[in-house]
Amino acid sequence: MKCVAQVVVCIALALCAANLRAQDEPRQDAEGCKDSPLITRFPGSVINSCENKEFEQFDFPLPPTDAGERNKHVEGEYHSWDIATRDGISDLQLYRNMENALKTAGFTIDYPYSPFSLTAHKGNTWIFIESKGSFYYQTIVTAKEMKQEVTADASSLKDEIEKTGHVAVYGIHFDTGKATILPDSDDALKQVVALLQQDPDLKLLVEGHTDNQGSAAANQALSEKRAQAVVAWLAAHGVDPSRLKAQGFGQTKPLADNSTDDGRAKNRRVELVKQ
Repeated sequence: MKCVAQVVVCIALALCAANLRAQDEPRQDAEGCKDSPLITRFPGSVINSCENKEFEQFDFPLPPTDAGERNKHVEGEYHSWDIATRDGISDLQLYRNMENALKTAGFTIDYPYSPFSLTAHKGNTWIFIESKGSFYYQTIVTAKEMKQEVTADASSLKDEIEKTGHVAVYGIHFDTGKATILPDSDDALKQVVALLQQDPDLKLLVEGHTDNQGSAAANQALSEKRAQAVVAWLAAHGVDPSRLKAQGFGQTKPLADNSTDDGRAKNRRVELVKQ
Protein backbone atom coordinates (compact mmCIF):
# COMPACT_ATOMS: atom_id res chain seq x y z
CA MET A 1 0.00 0.00 0.00
CA LYS A 2 2.90 2.31 0.81
CA CYS A 3 4.27 1.86 -2.74
CA VAL A 4 0.90 2.66 -4.27
CA ALA A 5 0.60 5.79 -2.13
CA GLN A 6 4.05 6.91 -3.20
CA VAL A 7 3.12 6.47 -6.89
CA VAL A 8 -0.06 8.52 -6.43
CA VAL A 9 1.90 11.28 -4.72
CA CYS A 10 4.48 11.30 -7.50
CA ILE A 11 1.78 11.56 -10.17
CA ALA A 12 0.09 14.39 -8.30
CA LEU A 13 3.38 16.26 -7.94
CA ALA A 14 4.11 15.79 -11.66
CA LEU A 15 0.70 17.14 -12.66
CA CYS A 16 1.12 20.10 -10.34
CA ALA A 17 4.52 20.89 -11.83
CA ALA A 18 3.10 20.63 -15.36
CA ASN A 19 0.28 23.02 -14.45
CA LEU A 20 2.75 25.50 -13.00
CA ARG A 21 4.87 25.36 -16.17
CA ALA A 22 1.76 25.92 -18.30
CA GLN A 23 0.81 28.91 -16.18
CA ASP A 24 4.30 30.36 -16.56
CA GLU A 25 4.23 30.03 -20.34
CA PRO A 26 2.91 33.19 -22.08
CA ARG A 27 -0.40 32.83 -23.86
CA GLN A 28 -0.19 32.79 -27.64
CA ASP A 29 -2.34 34.50 -30.25
CA ALA A 30 -4.62 32.22 -32.24
CA GLU A 31 -2.90 30.88 -35.34
CA GLY A 32 -3.00 33.31 -38.28
CA CYS A 33 -4.27 36.26 -36.21
CA LYS A 34 -2.52 39.62 -36.03
CA ASP A 35 -3.30 43.14 -34.90
CA SER A 36 -5.31 45.61 -36.92
CA PRO A 37 -3.17 48.32 -38.56
CA LEU A 38 -5.80 50.87 -37.48
CA ILE A 39 -5.73 50.36 -33.71
CA THR A 40 -3.43 48.39 -31.43
CA ARG A 41 -4.73 45.80 -29.03
CA PHE A 42 -4.84 46.61 -25.31
CA PRO A 43 -1.32 45.94 -23.91
CA GLY A 44 -0.93 42.47 -22.44
CA SER A 45 -3.90 41.10 -24.39
CA VAL A 46 -4.04 37.93 -26.47
CA ILE A 47 -6.09 37.31 -29.62
CA ASN A 48 -8.41 34.36 -28.96
CA SER A 49 -9.77 34.26 -32.51
CA CYS A 50 -10.09 36.41 -35.61
CA GLU A 51 -11.96 36.49 -38.91
CA ASN A 52 -10.92 38.22 -42.14
CA LYS A 53 -13.10 38.38 -45.25
CA GLU A 54 -12.74 40.13 -48.60
CA PHE A 55 -16.39 41.15 -48.52
CA GLU A 56 -18.89 40.89 -45.66
CA GLN A 57 -21.55 42.95 -43.91
CA PHE A 58 -22.06 44.26 -40.37
CA ASP A 59 -24.68 46.42 -38.66
CA PHE A 60 -23.00 49.06 -36.51
CA PRO A 61 -25.27 50.29 -33.66
CA LEU A 62 -26.24 53.98 -33.76
CA PRO A 63 -28.16 56.12 -31.23
CA PRO A 64 -31.85 55.13 -31.21
CA THR A 65 -34.60 57.53 -32.21
CA ASP A 66 -38.26 57.74 -31.23
CA ALA A 67 -38.90 55.21 -33.99
CA GLY A 68 -36.63 52.66 -32.30
CA GLU A 69 -33.15 51.21 -32.68
CA ARG A 70 -30.90 52.20 -35.59
CA ASN A 71 -27.91 50.62 -37.28
CA LYS A 72 -25.40 51.65 -39.92
CA HIS A 73 -25.30 48.78 -42.41
CA VAL A 74 -21.84 48.55 -43.98
CA GLU A 75 -20.61 46.07 -46.59
CA GLY A 76 -16.99 45.74 -47.58
CA GLU A 77 -13.61 44.46 -46.36
CA TYR A 78 -14.29 42.81 -43.00
CA HIS A 79 -12.08 42.04 -39.99
CA SER A 80 -13.06 40.95 -36.47
CA TRP A 81 -11.24 39.90 -33.33
CA ASP A 82 -12.02 38.28 -29.97
CA ILE A 83 -9.29 39.59 -27.64
CA ALA A 84 -8.62 38.51 -24.04
CA THR A 85 -7.34 41.29 -21.80
CA ARG A 86 -4.68 40.96 -19.11
CA ASP A 87 -5.79 40.41 -15.52
CA GLY A 88 -7.06 43.42 -13.62
CA ILE A 89 -8.38 45.45 -16.57
CA SER A 90 -11.79 47.06 -16.04
CA ASP A 91 -14.43 47.72 -18.67
CA LEU A 92 -14.05 51.45 -18.08
CA GLN A 93 -10.26 51.34 -18.46
CA LEU A 94 -10.56 49.51 -21.77
CA TYR A 95 -13.34 51.78 -23.01
CA ARG A 96 -11.55 55.05 -22.20
CA ASN A 97 -8.33 53.85 -23.83
CA MET A 98 -10.11 52.83 -27.03
CA GLU A 99 -12.22 55.99 -27.12
CA ASN A 100 -9.21 58.29 -26.68
CA ALA A 101 -7.12 56.38 -29.22
CA LEU A 102 -9.85 56.58 -31.86
CA LYS A 103 -10.44 60.29 -31.26
CA THR A 104 -6.72 60.99 -31.53
CA ALA A 105 -6.66 59.08 -34.84
CA GLY A 106 -9.44 61.29 -36.22
CA PHE A 107 -12.39 58.93 -35.78
CA THR A 108 -15.85 60.23 -34.93
CA ILE A 109 -17.47 58.48 -31.96
CA ASP A 110 -20.99 57.84 -33.29
CA TYR A 111 -22.45 55.92 -30.39
CA PRO A 112 -21.01 55.23 -26.91
CA TYR A 113 -23.44 52.84 -25.24
CA SER A 114 -24.10 49.68 -23.24
CA PRO A 115 -22.20 51.37 -21.34
CA PHE A 116 -18.77 50.07 -22.35
CA SER A 117 -19.16 49.65 -26.11
CA LEU A 118 -18.84 52.11 -28.96
CA THR A 119 -19.34 52.66 -32.67
CA ALA A 120 -16.97 55.01 -34.49
CA HIS A 121 -16.04 55.84 -38.06
CA LYS A 122 -13.51 57.72 -40.15
CA GLY A 123 -14.33 58.17 -43.82
CA ASN A 124 -15.68 54.86 -45.08
CA THR A 125 -14.11 52.80 -42.28
CA TRP A 126 -16.33 51.78 -39.36
CA ILE A 127 -15.30 50.17 -36.07
CA PHE A 128 -17.28 48.54 -33.27
CA ILE A 129 -15.75 47.66 -29.89
CA GLU A 130 -17.66 45.81 -27.17
CA SER A 131 -16.13 45.05 -23.77
CA LYS A 132 -17.14 41.80 -22.06
CA GLY A 133 -15.04 42.01 -18.88
CA SER A 134 -12.10 39.66 -19.37
CA PHE A 135 -12.21 40.03 -23.18
CA TYR A 136 -13.54 42.34 -25.87
CA TYR A 137 -14.82 42.15 -29.44
CA GLN A 138 -13.48 44.41 -32.17
CA THR A 139 -15.02 44.62 -35.65
CA ILE A 140 -13.78 46.81 -38.51
CA VAL A 141 -15.43 47.14 -41.93
CA THR A 142 -14.16 49.39 -44.71
CA ALA A 143 -17.05 50.05 -47.08
CA LYS A 144 -16.39 49.16 -50.71
CA GLU A 145 -18.21 47.73 -53.66
CA MET A 146 -18.14 43.99 -54.15
CA LYS A 147 -16.16 42.79 -57.15
CA GLN A 148 -18.63 41.01 -59.40
CA GLU A 149 -16.99 37.67 -60.21
CA VAL A 150 -20.01 35.65 -61.32
CA THR A 151 -22.17 36.31 -64.36
CA ALA A 152 -25.49 34.73 -65.23
CA ASP A 153 -25.53 32.17 -68.02
CA ALA A 154 -28.01 32.17 -70.91
CA SER A 155 -30.20 29.60 -69.16
CA SER A 156 -30.66 31.65 -65.99
CA LEU A 157 -31.27 34.81 -68.03
CA LYS A 158 -33.97 32.97 -69.99
CA ASP A 159 -35.59 31.61 -66.81
CA GLU A 160 -35.81 35.08 -65.23
CA ILE A 161 -37.20 36.70 -68.40
CA GLU A 162 -39.85 34.00 -68.69
CA LYS A 163 -40.74 34.45 -65.04
CA THR A 164 -40.80 38.25 -64.74
CA GLY A 165 -40.37 39.61 -68.27
CA HIS A 166 -37.03 41.24 -67.49
CA VAL A 167 -33.62 40.55 -65.97
CA ALA A 168 -30.75 42.70 -64.69
CA VAL A 169 -27.31 41.78 -66.04
CA TYR A 170 -24.60 42.93 -63.60
CA GLY A 171 -21.58 41.58 -65.46
CA ILE A 172 -21.61 44.43 -67.99
CA HIS A 173 -19.14 47.13 -66.93
CA PHE A 174 -18.32 50.59 -68.29
CA ASP A 175 -15.62 53.19 -67.82
CA THR A 176 -16.63 55.56 -65.02
CA GLY A 177 -18.90 58.27 -66.41
CA LYS A 178 -18.61 56.89 -69.95
CA ALA A 179 -20.37 54.45 -72.29
CA THR A 180 -17.18 52.54 -73.13
CA ILE A 181 -17.73 48.83 -72.43
CA LEU A 182 -14.84 47.28 -70.48
CA PRO A 183 -13.21 44.04 -71.68
CA ASP A 184 -14.30 42.09 -68.58
CA SER A 185 -17.89 42.43 -69.81
CA ASP A 186 -17.37 39.97 -72.66
CA ASP A 187 -18.48 36.87 -70.76
CA ALA A 188 -21.79 38.43 -69.71
CA LEU A 189 -22.48 39.85 -73.18
CA LYS A 190 -21.74 36.50 -74.82
CA GLN A 191 -24.41 34.94 -72.62
CA VAL A 192 -26.90 37.53 -73.92
CA VAL A 193 -25.91 36.55 -77.47
CA ALA A 194 -26.46 32.87 -76.56
CA LEU A 195 -29.86 33.74 -75.08
CA LEU A 196 -30.96 35.36 -78.34
CA GLN A 197 -29.54 32.52 -80.43
CA GLN A 198 -31.48 29.95 -78.42
CA ASP A 199 -34.77 31.79 -78.94
CA PRO A 200 -34.93 33.26 -82.48
CA ASP A 201 -38.29 34.91 -81.76
CA LEU A 202 -37.11 36.79 -78.68
CA LYS A 203 -36.83 40.56 -79.00
CA LEU A 204 -35.30 42.67 -76.25
CA LEU A 205 -35.38 46.22 -75.00
CA VAL A 206 -31.91 46.97 -73.61
CA GLU A 207 -32.29 49.41 -70.72
CA GLY A 208 -29.53 51.53 -69.21
CA HIS A 209 -29.77 52.58 -65.54
CA THR A 210 -27.51 54.69 -63.31
CA ASP A 211 -27.22 55.65 -59.66
CA ASN A 212 -28.00 59.20 -58.53
CA GLN A 213 -24.44 60.53 -58.50
CA GLY A 214 -24.20 63.63 -60.70
CA SER A 215 -27.03 65.52 -62.36
CA ALA A 216 -30.22 63.81 -63.49
CA ALA A 217 -29.76 65.12 -67.03
CA ALA A 218 -26.21 63.78 -67.28
CA ASN A 219 -27.29 60.40 -65.90
CA GLN A 220 -30.15 60.21 -68.39
CA ALA A 221 -27.81 60.85 -71.31
CA LEU A 222 -25.23 58.39 -69.96
CA SER A 223 -27.79 55.62 -69.52
CA GLU A 224 -29.00 56.09 -73.11
CA LYS A 225 -25.45 55.91 -74.50
CA ARG A 226 -24.68 52.80 -72.46
CA ALA A 227 -27.81 51.03 -73.66
CA GLN A 228 -26.92 51.94 -77.24
CA ALA A 229 -23.35 50.67 -76.71
CA VAL A 230 -24.68 47.28 -75.56
CA VAL A 231 -26.98 47.05 -78.60
CA ALA A 232 -24.04 47.92 -80.87
CA TRP A 233 -21.86 45.23 -79.23
CA LEU A 234 -24.56 42.57 -79.63
CA ALA A 235 -25.15 43.55 -83.27
CA ALA A 236 -21.41 43.36 -83.94
CA HIS A 237 -21.44 39.81 -82.57
CA GLY A 238 -24.13 38.39 -84.82
CA VAL A 239 -27.45 39.56 -83.35
CA ASP A 240 -29.96 41.02 -85.83
CA PRO A 241 -30.31 44.71 -84.83
CA SER A 242 -34.05 44.56 -85.60
CA ARG A 243 -34.47 42.38 -82.51
CA LEU A 244 -33.01 45.04 -80.21
CA LYS A 245 -34.00 48.47 -78.95
CA ALA A 246 -32.08 50.74 -76.59
CA GLN A 247 -33.53 53.04 -73.95
CA GLY A 248 -32.02 54.91 -71.01
CA PHE A 249 -33.79 55.62 -67.74
CA GLY A 250 -31.00 57.42 -65.89
CA GLN A 251 -31.56 57.43 -62.14
CA THR A 252 -35.36 57.20 -62.31
CA LYS A 253 -35.75 53.47 -61.52
CA PRO A 254 -33.50 52.60 -58.56
CA LEU A 255 -33.61 49.07 -57.18
CA ALA A 256 -31.80 49.90 -53.94
CA ASP A 257 -30.88 52.74 -51.59
CA ASN A 258 -28.60 55.25 -53.33
CA SER A 259 -27.18 56.38 -49.98
CA THR A 260 -24.96 53.27 -49.76
CA ASP A 261 -22.14 52.02 -51.99
CA ASP A 262 -23.84 48.67 -52.40
CA GLY A 263 -27.15 50.28 -53.27
CA ARG A 264 -25.58 52.48 -55.92
CA ALA A 265 -23.79 49.44 -57.39
CA LYS A 266 -27.12 47.63 -57.74
CA ASN A 267 -28.69 50.66 -59.40
CA ARG A 268 -25.94 50.91 -62.04
CA ARG A 269 -27.12 48.15 -64.32
CA VAL A 270 -28.21 46.96 -67.73
CA GLU A 271 -31.62 45.33 -67.90
CA LEU A 272 -33.09 43.18 -70.65
CA VAL A 273 -36.85 43.45 -71.11
CA LYS A 274 -38.88 41.08 -73.27
CA GLN A 275 -40.74 42.84 -76.11
